[in-house]
Amino acid sequence: MKLACHRYSLGLALSLLTLAPLAHARKIDPAPFRPEKAPALVGPYAPNEYLASAERLGGGQLQGPEEIALDAEGFVYTGTADGTIKKISRAGDVTTFAQTGGHPLGLDFDADGNLLVAEPYSGLLLVNTQGEVTTLVKEFDGQKLGLVDDVKVARNGLIYFTEASRKYPLDQYQLDFLEARPNGRLFVYNPATKETSLVMDQLYFANGIALSADQDFLVVAETSRYRLTRFWLEGPRAGEREVFLDNLPGLPDTISSNGQGTIWVAYFSVRDRLIDGLQPYPWIKGLLAKLPTQLLPKPKAYSLVVAYDENGQVLQSLHDPSGKNIGNITSVEEYNGELYMGSLGGDAIGVYTLGVAEASL
Repeated sequence: MKLACHRYSLGLALSLLTLAPLAHARKIDPAPFRPEKAPALVGPYAPNEYLASAERLGGGQLQGPEEIALDAEGFVYTGTADGTIKKISRAGDVTTFAQTGGHPLGLDFDADGNLLVAEPYSGLLLVNTQGEVTTLVKEFDGQKLGLVDDVKVARNGLIYFTEASRKYPLDQYQLDFLEARPNGRLFVYNPATKETSLVMDQLYFANGIALSADQDFLVVAETSRYRLTRFWLEGPRAGEREVFLDNLPGLPDTISSNGQGTIWVAYFSVRDRLIDGLQPYPWIKGLLAKLPTQLLPKPKAYSLVVAYDENGQVLQSLHDPSGKNIGNITSVEEYNGELYMGSLGGDAIGVYTLGVAEASL
């Protein structure tokens, strides 16, 4: 394996030299990262085709529905690449709810029915029930926030949100992966005091957030490190952080809790041996960063969501190895016995009725 990686690295370097006329002057500060060998897709991770038959809600009417939220009446909300938030009925009717600009990512409702929005170019936003947009947080310590990615509202009203990268914007997220440095942060916003506090820094592409059933801890996905990190909110360990799950089989994106002890993880893709093989070599990653974005390595097409309990044990996994139906899944929410799944590169919300997979376990 090690020899194969060296050969691949040399071949890639020679290929990059042939692409030199296309290169940009763009520079990154890459660090070596040596991932553990990816776990095999066996046992509870064994591939299946459950998601190949998932319903495509709003198919062809949505452009990059990265994440989703559901209101008390079961309407689905998602942000799209044209800077709008769409409202979708269970029958598939799509209407425009609000216009935020940019590409709204993470979404969650507060107790008053307001929609909180993680907008990667504008910061943390609030959209009221009439679709009116207010900016809550756009900077911290006098500096503009970077790629704001996900948001979750706790039962006590506090609003947690991630900044995936303070250095690279959404359209250059691959550079953060190549750099392999902890450019991400987790914040909390208090609506009562209108104050924002830093909860955790030094995170590797801080992505999705899930609150435990008792809300005594939360979990954050560190996408580029293939792991989930836990932060204790209450109890004797309040304020402590620890690795919750490490060396995952894919790139964890947005995560969510069903409020009953299950944490769902949307995997943007499964691990790629060649991409993992590049990570120990900063010089190669520095060369790659100079290439046009469309030529950078991309995860393979694969649809995968996995349910874990609050001890980190796998409960079930749902796959579509072809990735053709929904696409690479970037978010997952459980609601009324169904899973709703978004995809940054897709054109529909995937809906899967729970029950089939459980019966086969």
